[in-house]
This record gives sequence, structure tokens and C-alpha cells, in this order.
Amino acid sequence: MASTKRKRRTKHRGNAAGKVETRGRTGRKPEPADRKTSTRQARMDRFSRPPTLRSAMQRSGIAAIVFVFAMILIVHQSIAASIALGGFVLLFYVPLSYYTDLFFYRRRQAKQLEKGSH
Repeated sequence: MASTKRKRRTKHRGNAAGKVETRGRTGRKPEPADRKTSTRQARMDRFSRPPTLRSAMQRSGIAAIVFVFAMILIVHQSIAASIALGGFVLLFYVPLSYYTDLFFYRRRQAKQLEKGSH
């Protein structure tokens, strides 16, 4: 006797709460030009903001943590010595990171002024 139950062709999309979630993008597909300009514009907006001490501290903190783990795992330095060196690296990286960002920000602003005046 043939099976009366047919296999479903698509997955049920409801979750445990009963909400049906749509997969992916539901509207029209973005054109390549739209996608490229929005990505480029977002990047330019991010670079056009002046650097902050907070962002330099965050970046330096992450670098110092990576440095501490590298000292412990690769160089086999003691934990106390690695943390002490990490603190020194943090104090060194914060102004280095901030002034590097400031240099590139000023250079980018000068290029934009130069491009705008022509």
C-alpha cells in the first residue's frame, strides 16, 4: 500500500515560540552600485571622524592582552612578569595609537581639502 503522507518540500520556518522568521533579505536585491557606494560611504564616514583617546585605549588594551598571552604562551615568561610587561606596553601603545590615528586623520583631511579646492 502506498504511503499517504507526502514529504514536505520546504522546511517549516516557525520557531518554538510560534514566530515565523523569514530567511535572508525579503525585499529587492541591491544593485552592485548601491552596495558599493554604501560600503564606501560608511568607510569614509568612519575615517572622517577625528580620533578619540577612548578608541586608542580600546585598541591598545586589546593589543596589550594579546601581548601578555603571547609572552606567556610563546616566550614562556611567568604570568606576573607578562602582566607587568603588558602594563608597560599599554602605557606605550595608548599615545602611539592616538597620535598615529591623529596623523592619518590630519593627512586625510588635508587631501580632502586639496581635492575640494581643485
